[in-house]
Amino acid sequence: MKTKLTQLLSLLLALLVFCSIFALPSFADTEKNDITVLFTHDLHSHFLPGTDENGKQYGGYARLATAINEQKQKHPNAILVDGGDFSMGSLFQTAFATSATELRLMGAMGYDVTTFGNHEFDYLPKGLLDMLSAAKNSSDVLPQIVIANYKPKADDTAMQNAFDDFGVKDYTVIERGGVYFAIFGMFGLDSDDCAPNSNMEFLDPVTTAQKTVDEAIKFCKDTYSAEPVVVCLSHSGTSGGEGEDYELAKAVNGIDIIVSGHTHTTLTEPIKVNNTFIVSAGEYATNLGVISLAPNADSSFDLKDYKLIPINDTITPDEKIAKLIEDYKKNVEQDYLAQYSLSFDEILTTNPYEFESVDDVYATQHESTLCNIFSDAYKWSVEKATGESVDMALTAAGVIRDSLPKGAVSVSDVFSAASLGVGTEGELVAVYLTGRDLKNALEVDASVQPIMKAAQLFCSGVEYSFNTSRMIFNKVDYARLRRNDGTLEEIDDEKLYKIVTGMYCGQMLGSVKEKSFGLLEIVPRDKNGNPIESEDLVNYVVRDKNGTPLKEWYAISDYLKNMGDSIDSKYAAPDNRKVVYSSLSPADLVRNANKFTFIVMALIVIIIAVIVVITLAVVRKIKKKKAAK
Repeated sequence: MKTKLTQLLSLLLALLVFCSIFALPSFADTEKNDITVLFTHDLHSHFLPGTDENGKQYGGYARLATAINEQKQKHPNAILVDGGDFSMGSLFQTAFATSATELRLMGAMGYDVTTFGNHEFDYLPKGLLDMLSAAKNSSDVLPQIVIANYKPKADDTAMQNAFDDFGVKDYTVIERGGVYFAIFGMFGLDSDDCAPNSNMEFLDPVTTAQKTVDEAIKFCKDTYSAEPVVVCLSHSGTSGGEGEDYELAKAVNGIDIIVSGHTHTTLTEPIKVNNTFIVSAGEYATNLGVISLAPNADSSFDLKDYKLIPINDTITPDEKIAKLIEDYKKNVEQDYLAQYSLSFDEILTTNPYEFESVDDVYATQHESTLCNIFSDAYKWSVEKATGESVDMALTAAGVIRDSLPKGAVSVSDVFSAASLGVGTEGELVAVYLTGRDLKNALEVDASVQPIMKAAQLFCSGVEYSFNTSRMIFNKVDYARLRRNDGTLEEIDDEKLYKIVTGMYCGQMLGSVKEKSFGLLEIVPRDKNGNPIESEDLVNYVVRDKNGTPLKEWYAISDYLKNMGDSIDSKYAAPDNRKVVYSSLSPADLVRNANKFTFIVMALIVIIIAVIVVITLAVVRKIKKKKAAK
């Protein structure tokens, strides 16, 4: 009996040993495995180091590559991913459709996976299609592209074929050191709003994400008998600790890490919600993000390590990547800048001032000397190119991508600051607005900016003021045209005025009615007063006398170059073209009031009258009761 019991125990022990050797992979017994994700997002073609408003350098892919390699030496099994908007932001973007330099350089740096951001669709469908083909035909090592909820429309077979040929997937699975990573891509609601020319089908983020997570986990279990680390590359963003990616993590089960792009957020600590770590490293390769997780027995994770490694001039550039960038720079000069008789690093002028950063431009409602230069440049350049006067030129905070550095200002610096646009770079358009709609544009600046920072406007050719304490959509209390000689002119509501802006900004003018719930309307028109549809703005691009389209970046470059050795002293301080103040003075609250203020005042009067009537009725009733006693 004892012998049989011993044999039985020996058999059980042997089975346990066998099972321990051939057990399915699980995180509980892979403590030795290093679960690390290296990440970036919103790189925006910033191959070269940038220079901030104080003259300090940041970013640069060659330095980023060095930091990546150092982290891979520490974490050999780490994966390297990116959260989208890898293009649109420097002169290198001009080769997007023809050479796909962004994806090819990311491949050379060792990126495993990336996703699309809204700016990958700025090049119009054909531009994206050509980029995917150019990347594929290069035969270079490329990152996998994943996107689960942004799909070519059913009738767009050309784009679907391009996705298929490149191998764009909902998700991909990577194995490193015995750990499986399931990585999928998501596109946000605001990203979709910011990509009006994408011609893509937007699927519900929460429903699609949960479906994709479930499929990826099942695939890993069925195929590899493993529970994966689920990583979402989301171009949706966070703001103030919440936002679209916060809601995504809260609503979807099974996501371990969200690399959160789009909002250019820098998170010094991850946001944890529903067992999901949301991480962001900031834009333009300012930092390399590193997150390491420690597995629990229940397949959840604890945060083992998290850091943002600053990419600055203390890091030695990687020679291989630096050489590739120099080769790409020569191609840009030859294929693009030569037509403007400019070179990549050509110095246009010297800036003796410390202009504000892009964050400062967004932060408050104010007049910006930096943005005054841009809007003044648009007005000056169009008048120079066409010989016709312009009543007002404008730009928006949302299209200002970088500041102008103190010291030498190069062609590359200007392009990086004004790089957005439809196509490879922004083109200026000239349309007409009625005086009423022109005032509405100023009201957008005054009333919409508090809820949409990107909507702040900066204008040339007008001066105006607004009281932040006034009724919404009636904050502007003074507006005049300011002519080139400094004289002021009343704005006639019925008259047509010539307006110049960038294509990207111009397309947003027609959406003001929708965004303001129909309370404000701005209708771009032709010189005869006929409305212009957003998709037809391409027919109103400004061209010089030789028929060459006028680019935003070139207008600014030409304007600065015309100043000579130094930026004009008139940009040392604001010139009061926009005055922002706050006052509760009755006179300030009703000055030049419009229908919104009168409607609200009428409602207030009615409410007060109703209260008075009800009060009097109650008093009479009480008196009658007392009299009856």
